[in-house]
Amino acid sequence: MLHDSVMHKDVDAQRVTDSNITTDSSNPATQRPLRVAVIGFGARAQIAEHVAVARPGAHIVAIADSNPDGQGRALAAYPAATIHPSLDALIEAHRSGDATIDAAIVTTPDNTHEGVAVALLQAGIAVYLEKPLAITLEGADRVLTTAAETGTALYVGHNFRHSGVVRTMREIIERGEIGEVKAVWVRHFVGNGGDYYFKDWHADRSKTGTLLLQKASHDIDIVHYLASGYTRRVVGMGDLMVYGDITDRRDRTGEVMPDWFSFDNWPPASHTGLNPVVDVEDVSMMLMTLDNGVMASYQQCHFTPDYWRNYTVIGTEGRLENIGDTAGGVVKVWNRRHDWQVDGDLEYPIEGVTSGHDDADLLTMTEFFDHLVDGLPTLVSPLAAREAVAAGSLAAASLREGSRPIDVPTLPAHVVDYFTRRTSSPQSAQTTLGRTS
Repeated sequence: MLHDSVMHKDVDAQRVTDSNITTDSSNPATQRPLRVAVIGFGARAQIAEHVAVARPGAHIVAIADSNPDGQGRALAAYPAATIHPSLDALIEAHRSGDATIDAAIVTTPDNTHEGVAVALLQAGIAVYLEKPLAITLEGADRVLTTAAETGTALYVGHNFRHSGVVRTMREIIERGEIGEVKAVWVRHFVGNGGDYYFKDWHADRSKTGTLLLQKASHDIDIVHYLASGYTRRVVGMGDLMVYGDITDRRDRTGEVMPDWFSFDNWPPASHTGLNPVVDVEDVSMMLMTLDNGVMASYQQCHFTPDYWRNYTVIGTEGRLENIGDTAGGVVKVWNRRHDWQVDGDLEYPIEGVTSGHDDADLLTMTEFFDHLVDGLPTLVSPLAAREAVAAGSLAAASLREGSRPIDVPTLPAHVVDYFTRRTSSPQSAQTTLGRTS
């Protein structure tokens, strides 16, 4: 598996009235290094490597993974950490006082996010939860409700908000260079889709739900962020066009994605060793109507030769478009009237890494700890994470029901109030989680 699963059971709720870490000098937690756990030790667990840099003194003291292969990887990476065979064992050690945990980084498969996050929140352990928040809207709402009712800090790892390309696009919009945003179009060329999403649990909709959620939750969140609104109606369409026809399948238990990844796996139909179950769409698209009237579209294809995202944002006085989405790329702005031209009227280089998202991972982890310890506001919002799940999961329901338009329901008022009291706006950078006002 890409991320190894963990075994857990329900734990008794423990109400927590504030963050686990505060800036109160009388709190012993502020007088010692932060004790951090990792839940699930697959390929994505590498984000834990940023912990010590993000918050000097913080260190990994415990890892929970039910899979022996995951336990072996964890022991090799963190020989001084305690390796637990289940989430229950880790929480029991925390409750007994034998091994107090301040925060947990959850990198388990998507279908476990809901249960794992709820158990940790109820135990009073602050949670950094890999996106998506959950694979169903009901699951996402349960996690947010638990965070609100326990007061335990919750942070969702939507690291794409911290990427250079998104920061550049947001700054252009905030400066007013294209006027008021009215439309957002996103094309996602997932050139590594065969290796990334069709050779392990990601290909199984019972574990992933949909790649309109697992993969697109980043982009849906950024559509909302750039447009300053949330989706209220969706229409989806899509199909399993290529990978469903490949009959070479095998169980890859014990493997992680780098074990099989290769650019030589081309063309797409030549892939071998796909997951035994392949029932998620490899082409999908969705239309969104936002609460502020902005209209948006998103398209995703997992058998393109190239791998990048292309955004077009159209405002009342111009439009922007990114060419490339990492360092070396550029965001172009056309805001004067003329015929077609390759060059933008304004152009801005994209900063950051040339490949991947290590820089955004570090910034996201830093933001989590800065919020948890110092009470600083965050750019990433649990409400926004919920809205990404809502749009993606309901778009998948739409495409599987003949492209029926579906309206997005709202959260219970007390949950919305809990999070909005910690922010000046659901779309702003002022979201503060898990702290009483």
